[in-house]
Amino acid sequence: MTNYLISIPNGPTLTTGTIHDSKSKLKVRAFDLIRSTFNPSKGEVRFFVTAGKNTLAFETQGYKKHRQVLILQMISWYCMYLGLLEAQIHSQLPA
Repeated sequence: MTNYLISIPNGPTLTTGTIHDSKSKLKVRAFDLIRSTFNPSKGEVRFFVTAGKNTLAFETQGYKKHRQVLILQMISWYCMYLGLLEAQIHSQLPA
């Protein structure tokens, strides 16, 4: 599995950050849906992750027809980094 770069803003939670792929220049931003608001951007791809009590939203930044498998790899890598081993990735926000 490829390693990615993470930028995490100063704040109370590590679950809000941006994943960077240096090869494709794609960025995927993570949002903790419990602690922050998420307003989807037009033209970007988004996925949602549930893991126990955690619910995260992931949205691309600068999406230019990148392969979805790359986006899913970045999300799964970030979940492993956070220790969310039971994470499930969804294409829509689960009810």
